Amino acid sequence: MQPFRYHVFACDQQKPEGAPCCSARGSRKVVDALRGEVAAQGLADQVQITACGSLGLCERGPNIVVYPEGVWYSGVTAGDVPELVRSHFHDGKPVERLVNRDVQAVRVEIESNKSKMQAGMKAKDAAGALPDDLAQTIRGFQDSRAVLTGIELDAFSAVANGASAGQAAAQMGTDPRATEMLLNALAALGLLSKHDGTFHNAPVSARYFVAGSPDDARAATMHTAHLWHRWSTLTDCVREGTAVARRKPREVDDRWTRPFIAAMHRNARERAPHVVGAVGTAGVRRMLDVGGGSGAYSIAFAQASAELHAEVLDRPEVLDIAQVHIDRAGLGGRVTTRVGDLRADDFGEGYDLVLVSAICHMLSPGENRDLLRRCRHAVAPGGRVVIQDFILEQDKTAPKMAALFSLNMLVGTEGGASYNESEYAEWLREAGFGEAIRVRLPGPSGLMVGRVG
Repeated sequence: MQPFRYHVFACDQQKPEGAPCCSARGSRKVVDALRGEVAAQGLADQVQITACGSLGLCERGPNIVVYPEGVWYSGVTAGDVPELVRSHFHDGKPVERLVNRDVQAVRVEIESNKSKMQAGMKAKDAAGALPDDLAQTIRGFQDSRAVLTGIELDAFSAVANGASAGQAAAQMGTDPRATEMLLNALAALGLLSKHDGTFHNAPVSARYFVAGSPDDARAATMHTAHLWHRWSTLTDCVREGTAVARRKPREVDDRWTRPFIAAMHRNARERAPHVVGAVGTAGVRRMLDVGGGSGAYSIAFAQASAELHAEVLDRPEVLDIAQVHIDRAGLGGRVTTRVGDLRADDFGEGYDLVLVSAICHMLSPGENRDLLRRCRHAVAPGGRVVIQDFILEQDKTAPKMAALFSLNMLVGTEGGASYNESEYAEWLREAGFGEAIRVRLPGPSGLMVGRVG
């Protein structure tokens, strides 16, 4: 079976610092260039590109293998890619200057490298050294902190048109020596490039972290920067059983609210099509979006049905942000806002759908019981409450993101956590919903649906 004319395996193996490997020699640029050039030359339906682990010729990478012929290339650079695609994939003629033709020599080199790798791993194990992946996980905060500092200081905007460390420091209002150290680290992480002392953004940085770019995510990512400070208290939180760092009430802390809502809006825009598709709009005329934030879900439901009217309930300063998104979507007549406290207020009645998205994890079990009782009162006969949130498996050790998010609630709330399906089902039944159904969605969160008979 050959669904493609050519299947290309390109090594993108990452190894510890100092160990020869394709990734250290620029394999990611080669893989990206291959995919781009194959598409540009109209061969995407004939050539499949697969990034893979080590091919064994580590000292001579980047390496790729092209099947069905089994042609092994070494030392391929991004600059070689247009010729390779044109000559080999289009014209069927391998690029001889890059081909390994001595099969026996290739085999010997691969076996030699395999033996060295196994010997190195055995020596590390005998010495009691931490496994590389575990050591990287432990040090992972260093990468994160460098990127977050770059975002906080708006370093990517400072080098948007190319800048030396001194020029960037002058724009950022930072120390030149320290700025160069930061920019060098960001270059090492692949978010910047450096040529003759001038720094430039990588494509991903230019897209997401430069002021004014169409997909500017700086405001949303600042929420993660704020989380950094809370996570530094995790040890004390585990000792005490609750959050120990008390920030100012978020009702008056615009520095916290706007990045938080911006982050939630980006997440909601991505998740909304999945949620609307899973829940549907049949029979839904009135919808209440409890703690609806930016209004992204209400907007998505209203766009899916011309008969649906949605109401976003949240705090005044959040609704100011939501109104901007509602007006931008042209839905001011069908998506309205209501100031309310989701922890205490009566929600009214007669709603066909009550959405509770990314709320339950902030609350304790007792608070969730109370919330769902008030939701039950608001739901009309035949209507539904839909909870969207991280849903843990029964033993609460998976999915990983949900388990880690539970710690995020430990450091940030008095009693919040991630919960499992059984807990949600129990709360829904106690509140008076006739059924509690779990709906799995692509991505990190899922749905729990309660229906009124």
